[in-house]
Amino acid sequence: MNRRLFLASAAALPAGAALAQPAESLPRKARLKPALCAYSFRQDLQSKAKTYEDLVRACVDWDVDGLDMTVYWAPSTERAWLHSLRRLAYRCGVQIYSIAIRTELTRAEQKERDAEVENIRRWVDVAAALGAGHVRVFGGYLRGGVTEEQASPWVVECLQRGAEYAGSSGVILGLENHGGITTRAERILEIVRKVNSPWVGINLDTGNFPQEPWRQMEMCLPHAVNVQVKSEMTHEDGKRGPQDWERVVKLVASSGYKGYLSLEYEAKEPAATAVPRLLGELRALCRKYSG
Repeated sequence: MNRRLFLASAAALPAGAALAQPAESLPRKARLKPALCAYSFRQDLQSKAKTYEDLVRACVDWDVDGLDMTVYWAPSTERAWLHSLRRLAYRCGVQIYSIAIRTELTRAEQKERDAEVENIRRWVDVAAALGAGHVRVFGGYLRGGVTEEQASPWVVECLQRGAEYAGSSGVILGLENHGGITTRAERILEIVRKVNSPWVGINLDTGNFPQEPWRQMEMCLPHAVNVQVKSEMTHEDGKRGPQDWERVVKLVASSGYKGYLSLEYEAKEPAATAVPRLLGELRALCRKYSG
């Protein structure tokens, strides 16, 4: 279906339903690829005990396909360093497919939101230099008495402007369920639908929903452009505990998702021992439920 026909058919749908399904005509077959989220080694990156180059090499040792690169501790955004890391990743057969940044799109002042959009544009350039097709963004928290109804149009505006720039570089923005205005799937979906851009989707964090996690994950999956898995989650009874990865990966696969499942490790066991073991489990489940 071409864009003109899609828009015409979407206009005939009830309000809010135009993007009930993604516009692309994709194969139904699930294609799941294991990845490492750099945030799993946040202490080591912050202390400089590990480098991003180390994580690229570790992906080879642990037999995972991609690196979800949280950029908070990047030593440089100069092209020379970015291209050097990109070359190393290519030579290692590892795809730096995503970068993760901090944004606060719920700011009440227009000039502050303008600055957030500029921040997105700057990191889109970094993603493009690394060969990454995805940038994870946050919606933001509600401060100073601001309501979701007030802030939601601000987030939509910022994402529309960011998407226009990101799309010109072939980069997708993924809005994460990360508390604040993105605490509930209903609000996330409302925002993504109103943005109405093929360059904006959902960065689904399977450990971040504080209530009804399975229902909300299922709601978000048709628009997921990246999936992050955790070793723990908040369960239906409100208690934090181990995440059932078999159930998670099966649910993701049932949606027809094609892309990376990135381990973002945050539990108490040292990452040096936990991450390789968990990546082995994730790799096996990705193979089991692909296709």
